[in-house]
Amino acid sequence: MNEEFLQYVWKHRLFKSESLITTSGEPVEIMNSGLWNYDAGPDFFNASIKIGSTTWVGNVEVHKKASDWLRHKHQTDEAYNNTILHVVAENDVEVTLPNGQNLPCLIVEPYEISAQKYEQLLAQHEKPACHQFLTAVDQIYIRSAIDTMLIERVQQRTQAIENSMAQNKNDWNETFYQLLARNFGFKVNALPFEMLSRSLPLKVLAHHTNNLTQTEALLFGQSGLLNEQLLGDDYFIELRNEYSYLANKYGLKGMEGHVWKFMRMRPANFPSLRLAQFAALLHRSKSLLSKLLACETPAEILEHFHVKASQYWDTHYRFNQPSGKQVKWLGESSRNNLLINTVVPFLYLYGDRNNKPALKSRSLAMLELLPPETNQIISLWKQYGIEAESAYDTQALIQLRNIYCENKKCLRCPIGSRIISTGFENRNFLQ
Repeated sequence: MNEEFLQYVWKHRLFKSESLITTSGEPVEIMNSGLWNYDAGPDFFNASIKIGSTTWVGNVEVHKKASDWLRHKHQTDEAYNNTILHVVAENDVEVTLPNGQNLPCLIVEPYEISAQKYEQLLAQHEKPACHQFLTAVDQIYIRSAIDTMLIERVQQRTQAIENSMAQNKNDWNETFYQLLARNFGFKVNALPFEMLSRSLPLKVLAHHTNNLTQTEALLFGQSGLLNEQLLGDDYFIELRNEYSYLANKYGLKGMEGHVWKFMRMRPANFPSLRLAQFAALLHRSKSLLSKLLACETPAEILEHFHVKASQYWDTHYRFNQPSGKQVKWLGESSRNNLLINTVVPFLYLYGDRNNKPALKSRSLAMLELLPPETNQIISLWKQYGIEAESAYDTQALIQLRNIYCENKKCLRCPIGSRIISTGFENRNFLQ
């Protein structure tokens, strides 16, 4: 039994609560167990506890052993002066508040079934650890968990955007451009794409997006991919000459080309091709953010992302390396990815910051209209009986796996919590 589990037990009252008494013999009645605090300070705020004939309102601290109060040095921390009850599994020492008053202590014994299930989850190496319990969880709780996880994932994304907004002095367009660039890297080259966007301000690009060659020259030049010495490639030389002029005009300093990853990638995902498609998008859709804000459906947004690389790339994936002819459109899955990971969180934040609740709702509704993503995480959930019907579901299930399953946060997971706190009397899950 660890301390976090004991906190969980206290929060959900998963212990014998009849005839509770403190270690000094006073009867205890729990009116309100308090608000669980995951940050520094007492474990539970604003609890309401009747001890003897007096009802107290304040904080509750939970430890495995009472001596942990001393080990954590709470006796000298004035933030703990408003603690009204010390909840422990083992009372090995009497403790006092920082102001010198005695602190009432209550020993709790968790229900055995909950402790067994929690120990079983912790011991499970396969993820999700709860996979053998999932079929017993009512679908209403699975659905509720998906809704919770989706909102959490979007808010997590918007927090990252908020941080970028602060760096960009609340410039929506610059921030959107940087986020869009990052997601054009599709994980493997996300960081180089973001570095590129930060080294090449949108206000510089905006002067040249009406000219595709100049847009490509700026992007490829800043990327460092024009630093090679190539012979016999007129397109490459044209871009390098154009970039040399523009870099001197704007005082630009490019990146090192070695930061881009080509190894073990399908040619269709080469960063050179992605940069050409990104240039085509910027060239085609000026004032892109304002256009996307006006879109009512995913189809309208996806149409803006329906772009192809310039003609040179019909026969190339890299400079000076000819290939079979094929028009290089940005694929459907890539466009969906950009909508899910760029547009949805950005519209959600824009709606939140500008008091436009309809825009927030619209951004989430778009996820329900997109097909489910396909990856190993989603396949695993399907294997265990949870099948995604849309991108709304897949985003939630990815959040659940990455944040909770990977870190064994079963106590804070809506599904794990349901499993641990429910008896499942008619099913024998404990082997």
